[in-house]
Amino acid sequence: MVLGAIDSDAYRFVLVLHITAVVIGIGAVYLNGLYGAQAKARKGPEGLAIAEANFKVSMFAEYFIYAIPVFGIALVFMSDHVIKFSQTWIWLSIVLYIVALGVSHGMVIPTAKKMQALMKELNAMGPPPGAGGGPGTGGPPPGAGGPPPQVAQLEALGKKIGTGGAILNVLTVALIVLMVWKPGALHVF
Repeated sequence: MVLGAIDSDAYRFVLVLHITAVVIGIGAVYLNGLYGAQAKARKGPEGLAIAEANFKVSMFAEYFIYAIPVFGIALVFMSDHVIKFSQTWIWLSIVLYIVALGVSHGMVIPTAKKMQALMKELNAMGPPPGAGGGPGTGGPPPGAGGPPPQVAQLEALGKKIGTGGAILNVLTVALIVLMVWKPGALHVF
C-alpha cells in the first residue's frame, strides 16, 4: 500500500487529525455570539468573567484553527494526485480560510479586546452615585446624567463583533459545503 494513497492508513490518520482540528478549533468559537449575549445579560463582574473565559477558550482554539490547513494541505500532497490544488473546492477553501483569518484578526479579536477593556473600566467605576434611584422610584436620581460613554461604546462594538461573528459563521458553512460537494473534484473518493 502506498503511503500517499487516499485509501491508506496514513492518509486516514491525517484526515482524522484534520477533522479533529476543525471540530475543536471551529467548534470552540462557532457559538461565541451566545457567550456574548450571556455576558451582556449579566453585566458587571459576572459579564466580564464570561467574556474573559470565552476569549481565553477562543485563543486556545486558534491553535487548532491554524492546524486545519496544515493537515488539509498534507492531505492534498498525500492523495497521490487524486486531489489537486487546481480543483475548485481546494483553492476556494484556502481563499475562504484566509478571508476568515482576516476577519478574525482584523475585526473580531481586536473588538473583543476593546470590549473587555471597556468592561473593566465600567467595573472599576462601580455603580453610579444613587444608582438605586430617587426614593421609591426605582429609577435614576433626579438630575442624573445617563450612562457612562463606555456603555454606548460597548453597544457599538457589540454590533461590530456580532457582524464579524456572523461573517465567520457563514464562511464556516461555505467551507463545509465545499468539503461535502467538492466542486471541481474528480469524485473518485
